[in-house]
Amino acid sequence: MNEPAASTPSGAGRAQPLMSIGEVLAQLRVDFPDVTISKLRFLEAEGLVEPQRTAAGYRKYGWDDVARLRFVLTAQRDQYLPLRVIREQLAQWDASDEPPERSRPALVAVGPDGEVPGRAAAESARVRWDRSELLARSGLDSSTLGELERLGLLVSDPPGWYDDDALIIARAVAGLAAYGFQPRHLRGYRTAADREVGLFAQLVAPLARQSDPAARARAAETARELVSLSQQLHAALVRVGLRSTLGR
Repeated sequence: MNEPAASTPSGAGRAQPLMSIGEVLAQLRVDFPDVTISKLRFLEAEGLVEPQRTAAGYRKYGWDDVARLRFVLTAQRDQYLPLRVIREQLAQWDASDEPPERSRPALVAVGPDGEVPGRAAAESARVRWDRSELLARSGLDSSTLGELERLGLLVSDPPGWYDDDALIIARAVAGLAAYGFQPRHLRGYRTAADREVGLFAQLVAPLARQSDPAARARAAETARELVSLSQQLHAALVRVGLRSTLGR
């Protein structure tokens, strides 16, 4: 539920108009359609943004706060940075008194629950492809895709739709195929991933099962951090393992 729009105080407030959490959500959803009020509250709880509060406890955001949120969301979406790294970078800006560059996105309408009209349909169209589209976008041939599905390396959602992760997998396999790898050579990736899922689920599931939206947001952030750390560990181990082969 959106909080009431905050009134603009005198003095500095006129130089930097203050916004409610619903207004900030509308600003951010232009570029980050998946962001929610729970997500903004979670980032505040993690100390990444510190909005002002009215006497009644309502949050009031300035453009600097919006700039910080944009930086955090961009770092997560485009660079998969864990929160600890993002927090360190923001601390550096704070220490140097050089906050992330402020920008003012176009205003959009926001519904009573924070939804942006027409956004759901756009999201759905953007992240779903049928079999022929997946093949065209990834460069795989139909027989290889069938083999990937048989081995459990790639799955579709009924009645045959593929999402972003399916496309990432398909493109990675197509790239490896150029070096002579076949789907059967990649079964170890599925086994290793399943082991990690089981391990990480033990940490994430208790939070995800709670009814509190903040707890579910924390579960999503924890999963994101674990995936990022796992990717870093895997890449480093492979690099170390190849050093002797490369003579380094």
